[in-house]
Amino acid sequence: MNLLRKQLAVASAAVTAAIGGFIIGAPAAQAAGGTAPACITRVVNGTSDGFSAYLDNNCGKTMRVKVVVDSGGDSPCFTMSAGSSRLWYYTGVFGQYGRTVTC
Repeated sequence: MNLLRKQLAVASAAVTAAIGGFIIGAPAAQAAGGTAPACITRVVNGTSDGFSAYLDNNCGKTMRVKVVVDSGGDSPCFTMSAGSSRLWYYTGVFGQYGRTVTC
C-alpha cells in the first residue's frame, strides 16, 4: 500500500508541475508582439482536428508574424516577404485561433 501512495504522489506532483508550467508559460506566448496589421490577411478554417490559418502579406514589405493559439502551442515566427503567403495547420483538441501577432 505504501508503494501505491508513493506512485500517486509522484503522479500528482508531475501533473501539478505540468499544469503550473502551462499556466505560467501561457502569458509569455501572447506577449510576443502586437497584433499584426490589417495588411496581413488572415483566413482561419476549422478542421476535424484543429484549424488552418492562411496568412497573406499585402504590406509591401517583409513582415515577421506568428499565430497565437489560445490553450495550445503557437506557430513559429514566419518571415514573409511582400506578396507571399503561408498556410499553417494547428492540430490539437483544445487549441483555438487567438490572433496573429508580429514577432
